[in-house]
Amino acid sequence: MGLRYGPGMNTENHNGPAETGQKDETHFGFQTVEREQKSGMVRSVFNGVADQYDLMNDLMSVGVHRLWKTAMIDWLNPRPGWRLLDVAGGTGDIAERFLARADERSRDGDTSAIATVCDINEAMVGVGRDRALDRGALERISWSCGDAEKLPVASASVDAYTIAFGIRNVTNIEAALVEARRVLKPGGRFLCLEFSHVIIPGLKSAYDTYSFKVLPALGELVARNREAYQYLAESIRQFPDQETFAQMIADAGLEQVKVRNLSGGIAAMHSAWRI
Repeated sequence: MGLRYGPGMNTENHNGPAETGQKDETHFGFQTVEREQKSGMVRSVFNGVADQYDLMNDLMSVGVHRLWKTAMIDWLNPRPGWRLLDVAGGTGDIAERFLARADERSRDGDTSAIATVCDINEAMVGVGRDRALDRGALERISWSCGDAEKLPVASASVDAYTIAFGIRNVTNIEAALVEARRVLKPGGRFLCLEFSHVIIPGLKSAYDTYSFKVLPALGELVARNREAYQYLAESIRQFPDQETFAQMIADAGLEQVKVRNLSGGIAAMHSAWRI
């Protein structure tokens, strides 16, 4: 997108997890819930799918999420010596891709890049740590259980902050974006990959049918958890569109915000920098 975003610009088209008129209420999918309840409800959803998280993403994206994550790492372009914070890091696949790409760029065998995976869900952290152990990747990836709105990470301490398919589940997205800026070093990179709003009219109808009819049925058949997949489909529709989210990032103090749509807007990447 050729648009530039700066603090205080127009956000009247905000159609994401908007307030319902009461400061103590927010959205959980299409439901209106008490704000303090949402994180626990989201945690319950992912407790139910932790062992099948990769399968969940395969079903939600028809397997294309793997290509999207490759595109994310391509745009991030990791360097040897970088420290990554991957928030809502799930099973650690972004962290592993980050380390592999940083190592590829090394001309002298430099493997000093490291990653921290932070997720609010203990079950997800446990699954990710176990998989890293099986793959021999524990030495350079650390794992922590923490909230995106109050990260257990020092200020100005990471070179890159990534979040993939996680920020739409955060109760206060604005607070999470401010936290992202806080933990980034000056010159650090913010990169978010998230399901977004389809920009091709014909594709939108087909995608809605898949999301609300096919996906929950698959969730019931494959994971025996229809409700979790119904919530995930609803949470995507509640998330801000590409332009609105870009403005939210700028309002949090991050700069040089850019957007890249993937698969006709089914997903989008948002990039920004702490200057």
